[in-house]
Amino acid sequence: MRPHRAPLDGKHDVTGTIGKKFLDGQCLVAMPALQDQFFARAVVYICAHSEEGAMGLILNHPSPGVSLPELLLQLKVVDAPGHAKLSPHLEVMRVLNGGPVETTRGFVLHSADYDGGESTLAIDRDVHLTATLDILRAMAMNEGPRQAVLALGYAGWSAGQLESEILANSWMVCPADPELLFDQDHETKYERALHAIGVDLGFLSEQAGHA
Repeated sequence: MRPHRAPLDGKHDVTGTIGKKFLDGQCLVAMPALQDQFFARAVVYICAHSEEGAMGLILNHPSPGVSLPELLLQLKVVDAPGHAKLSPHLEVMRVLNGGPVETTRGFVLHSADYDGGESTLAIDRDVHLTATLDILRAMAMNEGPRQAVLALGYAGWSAGQLESEILANSWMVCPADPELLFDQDHETKYERALHAIGVDLGFLSEQAGHA
């Protein structure tokens, strides 16, 4: 895994398109009409957003059958099943499909109690992103962050693309909280994200059906 250095050049107003600050540190929630194979019912955490584009990780689409212990074996972080004495929550951690870009590249979104130096990007005070094998080695030794999710691939937008998609009603913006980011209940994250912004899924689906 290699670090992804997406542009972060300060908190400027977005060129008048959505009238808000850049969205890094917040979540996007897909509208029901968005039926793309990667983004249908997706909750996406925005890791970086600037005038040059945006980068984020899908939080609620697990890779079928892939767990953290299996990935540690594949990457030779551990050399045999059971070699690492993982804590119970790491033993059952699912690996996420983070997005359609560079799907073999890994990203760990995690709490701020782990610092990988130049390999770690501080998204906000409480959430960091690290994309090197060192964090997986630390996790295998139970020396990693207290909270983490691991994703393969990421979602990327070119300059102005995300703003255009928001204006086209493809996405809603939702505040991020630790449970939404880090818990393993992926099946309910979409509904929970909608609930956090006071949106009823049934109403949205009905509106989309009459569009």
